[in-house]
Amino acid sequence: MAKIMICDKMDQASIDEINSRWGCDVMTGQTPEGLAKTIGPYEGVVIRSATQVRAVAIDAAKNLRVIIRGGVGIDNIDHEYARSKGIDVRNTPAASSDGVAELALGMMFSLARHIHKANVTMRKGEWNKKEYEGIELAGKTLGIIGIGRIGQSLAKKAHALGMTVIAWDKFVEKSPLDFVEMVCCIDKLLAKSDFVSLHIPKADGFVIGAEQLKLMKPKAYLVNAARGGVVDEAALLEALKAGTIAGAGIDVWAKEPTDNQALIDHPNVCCTPHLGASSVESQERVGAEVIKVLSEYFG
Repeated sequence: MAKIMICDKMDQASIDEINSRWGCDVMTGQTPEGLAKTIGPYEGVVIRSATQVRAVAIDAAKNLRVIIRGGVGIDNIDHEYARSKGIDVRNTPAASSDGVAELALGMMFSLARHIHKANVTMRKGEWNKKEYEGIELAGKTLGIIGIGRIGQSLAKKAHALGMTVIAWDKFVEKSPLDFVEMVCCIDKLLAKSDFVSLHIPKADGFVIGAEQLKLMKPKAYLVNAARGGVVDEAALLEALKAGTIAGAGIDVWAKEPTDNQALIDHPNVCCTPHLGASSVESQERVGAEVIKVLSEYFG
């Protein structure tokens, strides 16, 4: 019998290797309650961002040794509860760093040069050359909230483009990169930055809410390719309507799939459906890291 259950889409070559080494069943689209009905026989469970492993499933996991999140954040797992039951929770923190960083940078380019708008209006037969005068990234200040693996990857790319990079991190005081200036507080970062990019796990409450948005420059842009729920979407929409900030790039949403059509439809929003790690290379690296973790448990 298969030892491993794979609950979300993964690189097929990695699935084939997992199946050949330990046996696996691919069972996608399960609710927490549905997972509780199927999880019992398995010793390992692999998820990405869609599946939620909650207490109801953990209680039903009679043979489970490890839950592996193919990605960075583990907020879709009741990880403390799982560990209290003797079940290890692991992730693959390095695999998607470059993919997410590149998406964040791509959103910055799109916002700065109105690519997201022009792509739509050109398809409508409009030639809005005069309306879409943009700005260059070189010489601008990028403020990174969270200077972990993804934040550092973005910092390196931005520095190579000639941007000034500053950062704030709740857990980091000394800069991990000699060209990144750590600032003392998030308020200072918001006030100084032309672009702000978030790379932090989901927190209790909003990291960026109405008060924080008021601190940003009116011509600044906010990018969230971190986790849904770290930015107050309602406050962001109001800030965009009021012109408090110039625009926003959003890849992650409080509810996924999102139903926040008003935010999607705002002309100064560049939006994507949680594509941060959706590159061929990131998927291959995630699969390889998952296999490496599985081999620690099952040989």
